[in-house]
Order: sequence, then structure tokens, then C-alpha cells
Amino acid sequence: MKKLTAVVRQEKLEVLKQALFDKGIRGMTISQVQGCGNQHGWKEYVRGTEVLLNTIPKVEFEIVVDDEQVNDLVQVVCDAARTGEVGDGKIFVTPVEDVIRIRTGEHGPAAL
Repeated sequence: MKKLTAVVRQEKLEVLKQALFDKGIRGMTISQVQGCGNQHGWKEYVRGTEVLLNTIPKVEFEIVVDDEQVNDLVQVVCDAARTGEVGDGKIFVTPVEDVIRIRTGEHGPAAL
């Protein structure tokens, strides 16, 4: 099993969520996060003082899937989240040793 963590633009939340639902993905965790990358933020003036805002609001999706679903879902995320501009986000793929459904005690793919 693998965990896909996708950090994307806020405005892509509903588009990406629907694309994942359309692919049959029902279990996901979605969080509002702050981050910075190549954009390096921007400058604003607050009460006459220049302030560098170097974190940008993003949305983070976490999805755990079987290994054979990874490439397909990476493509789904890329297609749904891509604008072609700096700041489209990143996808991280990490191994998951086990998943346990608390209610039933099921392990592995059956617990997804």
C-alpha cells in the first residue's frame, strides 16, 4: 500500500475531490495547510510597514491505496490540479506498512 499526499491550490479542492470520487476513491483526508515553494511569497504593507508573507494557503489530500492504483491516481491528481503556473503543488508517495480499521480490527487492503 502507498500513501499519496497531494498539496494543491485551494481553488482546486472541489475539482480534485470530484475527480477522486469519480475514480472510486471514497477514503481521503483533506486539510487546510500553509506552505511555500518556488513562489517565495509576496510583500504587503500593514500599517505602513512592509511585511513579507512567505507562506501560501494550500489544501492537502491524503489517500491510502493499493500499489497498483498509484500511477493512475497520480495522473488524476495532476490532471485535476494542474494550471501550468508556479504553485500548482506537489505529490508525495510513501509506503504504508499496514492499515487497521478500528471498528472491526481488519488489517491491510480490507481495512481501506
